[in-house]
Amino acid sequence: MPKYLFAASYTLQGLNGLRAEGGSSRAAAVKEAIEAAGGKLESIYFAFGENDVYVTVDFPDNVTAAGFALVITASGAVNAQTVVLLTAAEVDAAVKAPSTYRPPGS
Repeated sequence: MPKYLFAASYTLQGLNGLRAEGGSSRAAAVKEAIEAAGGKLESIYFAFGENDVYVTVDFPDNVTAAGFALVITASGAVNAQTVVLLTAAEVDAAVKAPSTYRPPGS
């Protein structure tokens, strides 16, 4: 299954919920939501800095990952960015893909 990284920052609403429920409860809720959407949680880490939480997930496809991202962002509790992760083998295949691209001015 394709792998995705979700980097999220909590809104004030989300931070209040985190403080009330704790990290373990939120991790369990995220895992449940991912599995209900057809995915598999690989890891979840809380952090301090620009983002408050990093989640790596296996989802069947981009549509499923996008649906999950829409739901969590629409909750108002987090602002999230989704990153599609590629394996080294996928990058190997990508660099061999044919292209007729011509840079501007060439």
